[in-house]
Amino acid sequence: MTPIGVGAEEFLKAQHEARNGIGPITRFDATDLSVQIAGEVEVDVEQYIERREAKRLDRFVHFALIAAELAMRDAGLTPEEVAGDHTGTSVGSGIGGLETWEEQSRIRFERAAMRMSPFFIPMLIANMASGHVAMRYGLTGPSSSVVTACATGSSNIGEGFGMIQRGEADIVFAGGTEAPITPMGIGGFAVMKALSTRNDSPETASRPFTASRDGFVAGEGAGVLVLEEYERAKARGARIYAEVIGFGSSADAHHITAPAPGGRGAVRAIEDALRSAGIDASEVGYINAHGTSTPANDLNETLAFKAVWGDAVPPVSSTKSMTGHTLGAAGGIEGIATVQALYHCVLPPTRNYHDPDPELDLDYIPNEAREAKVDVALSTNFAFGGQNAAVLFKRV
Repeated sequence: MTPIGVGAEEFLKAQHEARNGIGPITRFDATDLSVQIAGEVEVDVEQYIERREAKRLDRFVHFALIAAELAMRDAGLTPEEVAGDHTGTSVGSGIGGLETWEEQSRIRFERAAMRMSPFFIPMLIANMASGHVAMRYGLTGPSSSVVTACATGSSNIGEGFGMIQRGEADIVFAGGTEAPITPMGIGGFAVMKALSTRNDSPETASRPFTASRDGFVAGEGAGVLVLEEYERAKARGARIYAEVIGFGSSADAHHITAPAPGGRGAVRAIEDALRSAGIDASEVGYINAHGTSTPANDLNETLAFKAVWGDAVPPVSSTKSMTGHTLGAAGGIEGIATVQALYHCVLPPTRNYHDPDPELDLDYIPNEAREAKVDVALSTNFAFGGQNAAVLFKRV
C-alpha cells in the first residue's frame, strides 16, 4: 500500500520505473499551510473492507487490513491456513488514528462531548493495526504492536523475526502502517520545518542525499510481510523472496528529533544486526537507506555507513525519493522493496538525484534502477526519539 502502487507487482514495477508518488494534497484543503504536497495512496477501500466496517476503522487500519490481505495472497496462503495459535501479528503505527482524533475533537468542541463516537478510542489506538489483522483471520498466536515512530515498521519485522526464532509462532504478519495526511499531521511537521516546501514542484521535492534537499515529504500507506518458519515455507512450496537473518536496534539518547552526531546510534543498530546474523559487513551488497531527504538524516546516515564499511560502502538507495516518508509504515514498505531487490536482482534507484552533495559521496544508485545480483541486503530506519532499527535479509 504505497503512493506509487498497491500490491507487490505494482510496487515493484513503480520502483523499476522510478515512478513519482508525490503530488498536491487532496485529502483536505491545505492552502493555509506552508506545505501543500504529500504522497497519497489511491485505493478503493470497499474492495477489501465492507462499508459498514470501514466506517468504524481509521484509515491507518484500512491500510493495515488491505496490506495484510495482499501479503497473504502473495504468500499463497488462505485464511484457513493462517487461522490459529501458530500465527502471530506484529503490525505497528507510529501515530495511530490521527484522522479520527481530529474528527472527534471537532465534534467534542464544536457540538458536544457526548456526541463523540463510541468507537473513538478503539479507532484511535495504534495497536488496533495488529488487533484487527488478528481478528479478521483468527490469528490467536503472539501479538504485538511496537511503536518506534519512523522505525516502527522495521521494529515490528524484528519482533516478528524474534517470535519465529523463539518458537512462539510459525507465521507472523509483520510491518507498519500510517495515515498522517491530515491538517494536524502535515501542520505539525510543517511548523517543525521538517518538510519540503517545494509546493510548485512536488515531483522533485523528495530528493535524498542531494545538495538541495530541504526536508522530507510526508507519505501514507502500509507494508506488511508474511514471515514464515523457513522449513515450513519450503515444505509447502512457497515463493520465498528472502530470509530474515538479523535484526538490530538502539537508542541515540541524544535529542528528541536530531540524530546523534556521526550517526553513532545507527552504527550500533547496524552492527547489532550484523552480529545477530553472524556475518561480516563485507557480505552486504545493498542498503535500502532511511534516506529522508532532510539535511541532518542524510548526512549522519552516510557517516554511519562509512563508520561501518569504511571506504567499501555497498550501493545505497532511498525509495522515499518515490514514496515520500511514510513514517511508521516506512520500514514495512522498504523491507518489501529490499526483499524484492534480492529476489528480482534489481536495485531500486534514488529518484531526483541530480545535484550531489559533496559531503555525501557514496553510490546512491541515481535515478535509474540497476540490475545486480546481491546475496545480502540491509534496510535501515531511524526515528524521532532517537530509536534506530536495522534488518538484514538474505537471498534464498
